[in-house]
This record gives sequence, structure tokens and C-alpha cells, in this order.
Amino acid sequence: MNGRDVPMRNGSTLPAALLVTLAAASLISLLSFGVRAAFGLFTAPLPPDVGVSREVFSIAMAIQNLCWGVAQPFAGHFTDKLGARKVMLGGAALYLLGIVGLLFASSAAGIYLTAGVLVGVGMGGASFTTALAALGRVMPESHRSWALGLGTAAGSLGQFVIVPIVQGFIGLGGWTAGAWVMVAAIAAVLVAAVFVGEGKPARAAGGHAPLSTSRMLATALAHPSYVLLVLGFFVCGFQLAFITTHFPAYLNDAGIRPSIASWAIAMIGLFNVIGAYLAGVWGARHSKKSLLAWIYLARAAVIAAFFVLPLSTATVMLFGAGMGFLWLSTVPLTSGLVATFFGTRFMATLFGIVFFSHQVGAFLGVFLGGFLYERTGSYTVVWCLCIGLSLFAAAMNWPIREGHSESFRRLAAAA
Repeated sequence: MNGRDVPMRNGSTLPAALLVTLAAASLISLLSFGVRAAFGLFTAPLPPDVGVSREVFSIAMAIQNLCWGVAQPFAGHFTDKLGARKVMLGGAALYLLGIVGLLFASSAAGIYLTAGVLVGVGMGGASFTTALAALGRVMPESHRSWALGLGTAAGSLGQFVIVPIVQGFIGLGGWTAGAWVMVAAIAAVLVAAVFVGEGKPARAAGGHAPLSTSRMLATALAHPSYVLLVLGFFVCGFQLAFITTHFPAYLNDAGIRPSIASWAIAMIGLFNVIGAYLAGVWGARHSKKSLLAWIYLARAAVIAAFFVLPLSTATVMLFGAGMGFLWLSTVPLTSGLVATFFGTRFMATLFGIVFFSHQVGAFLGVFLGGFLYERTGSYTVVWCLCIGLSLFAAAMNWPIREGHSESFRRLAAAA
């Protein structure tokens, strides 16, 4: 062991540079995901002095999720080609501009542009997904699942830490005070991105022609297990975005105090620290696809129980704890399966495609939440959709075959 290697608890070592990257990527995950979760505190409505309806803000959040999903494959592509640092810096700058712009928005269109488009595109470059892609590229296989779980858990911790702080500032100085806290957090992401180490960019070897993106994607999408993974992750996005955006408003309609709603979201973040980390650890030892199927079945059970039980502070907190344990535990398993199928050379791009499906689901979850609420006066239909989609996702993950894609391996080796 040289002076730049750091011993781990299991007796192995990691270079200090990798630990710096792990710390920086985890901090980015913590701050960016925590800020994203805090947007739900403004749902009913944001901003009050402009008079934006819940449906209008829901559309802005739906645009945000869709833009994030559309931007993510491109961010992944540039991460594979150029490295993560530049992508994260550019994304954080847009993320920051979007929140600052929201502070000065004076119409629904302004909110669509700032909180929707700018924040959404910025998330594509500066979010936990890009941070995880960076970790997946630089971490050795022996530590990869653990690092992905730790990076995901950091995002959950951000939800636990950032959301109550933002809610506290909203209580003290209104929604603008909370928004300025979010500005400070994303400014810190800009600083942290400087310390993210670069993986080796994808390039042709041995004098062969470089592998085109279109051919690489076509080969990946011909892999049945990858398609099933993409379909299943759609459900994760639907559920998480609906709950993050509409859960505080749902509780507000039921007479639950805003402070309880913010702490319920924080409970999701706290228990997700445990769930995401354990998913990364268990994913290194057990079948990732089976763990994913059980997670989605458990979500169906937790949501159904919450929906039928009397609403109280206790059931709200128990729901936060239960959903939190299952919240982002899908991410290290899903990203780990992408690496299992195709290796890490194009991981950022290929996980970006999976995440695009996640964000299409997120778009529909947020949009349908606002749309159906305005027309029915309740969220009942969407809660039922969340339960049914959990069963669908479990059915998509059971048939997945864990193993390398031989056609993709041959294609990459020839490039």
C-alpha cells in the first residue's frame, strides 16, 4: 500500500483520489436531490403573491421532470466522452440560474421556464444520476455497488436535511426565503463539482473506428433484459415524483400541518439513507433483479396500507419511513444492472436512457396528480395508479437475466 491508498474496513484499499471523488459526488447528490425534494413544499401554491394554481405549478414540475429526463441521456453521452466534471459544472450553473429566475418570475410562463426548463435541464448535468455515473466509471468493480449505494444514500440524506431547513425558512420569511436557501445549496454544488475525478473517456482502441452512439444504443435496446429494466424504472419515476410534488398538498387538504408534511418528506429521506445503502450492499451479494421486484411489491403494500388506514400524524410518519426505505433503493440496483449488462465504458449514456424512462414516468405522475385533482377534487385515482404500477414493475423485473450482453461485448471489443 502506498501513501496515497486509504485502507477500508474490509481490509481492501482505495486510492485517496477515488475517495475525494466519492466525497464530492456524494455531496453533489446530497445537495441537488435535497433541493429537488424541497420544490414540493411550494405546491399549494407557488408563489402565493403571483396566484399560481396547483395545476399550473404541477405542470411546471412536470416540465422539470421531463426536461431532466430528456437532458439525462445527453449529459450521460458527454460524461462518457468528456468526463463528469465539465458536465456537472454546466448543469449546476443552469440549475442555479433556474432557481434564481424563479425568484423573479411574475407569471405562469416564467415559472415554466425557470423552475421547469432551466432547473430540469440543469438537473441532467448536476444530479445524483450523473454523480452515480461518475462513480460507476471510476470505482473498481469490487467497490462499485457499495459506492453506488453510498452515493444514492447521500441523496436521501439531502432530502432529510434540506427539506426541513427550507420549510423553516419558508415559515420565517415566506417562499422566497426558502428559495434562497436552495440557491446557496446549488452554489455549493458548483464548488463540489471541481473535485470530481474523471473516468477514462470512451474511445476507440487498436485502430478501429469509434463506436457510433446510434449503433451502441440500437445494440443495447435489442437486449431484452435492458428493455424490461427501462420499463420497470418508469414506475419508480411516476411514484417518486407524484409523492414528492403532491404529498405535502395532499396532507394540507386533509388538515395536516405543513411542518408535519415537511418532516414526513424528511422521514422519507432519512430512511432512504438506510434503504439505499443496504440496497447497494445487498446488490453486491444477491440477485439485483429479484431485489428490485420485491421492492416494487413492498411499495404496493405500503401505499395501499397508507391509503386505507385513517390519516394521522402517526400514519403519515410511518408512511414516510416505509416509503423512504424503498425510495431510491432501486437506483444502485438499476444502475448496477446496467453495468452488469454492458460494462462501464458507456454507463453514463445507457443509464441516462433508463433514467429518461424514469422521468417520463415522473412527468406523468406530477401532471396527472394536478390534472386529476383539479377535475375530481382528490388524489384517489393517482394513489390507485401507484399501487397498480408497482405490480407492473415487479412483473417487468422478475424475467430479467443478469449477465453480460454478448452482442454488446463483441460490438464494444471491435470498436
